[in-house]
Amino acid sequence: MTKSETALRLGLENEPNEQQLAALQTLAEKVLQPTRDHFARGVKVNSALRTLPVNRAIGSKDSSHHVRGMAADIEIPGVPNAELAQWIVDNLDFTQVILEFYTVGIPDSGWVHVSYVPEDLRKQALTAVKKDGKTVYLQGLVA
Repeated sequence: MTKSETALRLGLENEPNEQQLAALQTLAEKVLQPTRDHFARGVKVNSALRTLPVNRAIGSKDSSHHVRGMAADIEIPGVPNAELAQWIVDNLDFTQVILEFYTVGIPDSGWVHVSYVPEDLRKQALTAVKKDGKTVYLQGLVA
């Protein structure tokens, strides 16, 4: 949950402080492990904790839940990302689920961003798509 190819490539630290570590543990307990248990498969974490320098290096906003250890970009090999996102929406508490850059008909395209902020479990579901070279967020899971 802390490994970052960007951090390694640029020589940046990506180790959690106590608050980030606690948030990562909560994310694992509340979202990742229940997801793993349901699908009976490992959850591949593409990105979770991103310290501020790492987050800035990839061009993400300072307000990203990844910076606080409260978000992960995930996939489960063999499970369509749209199905994974929908299962989380239907079954778990969360702050945000974003089906990112999914292409209908290509089950393993894109990934699922999920965040868990205990004081803000608003259950917001979005779909991220590219339009005219820019990322646009659509309400709901559009797959």
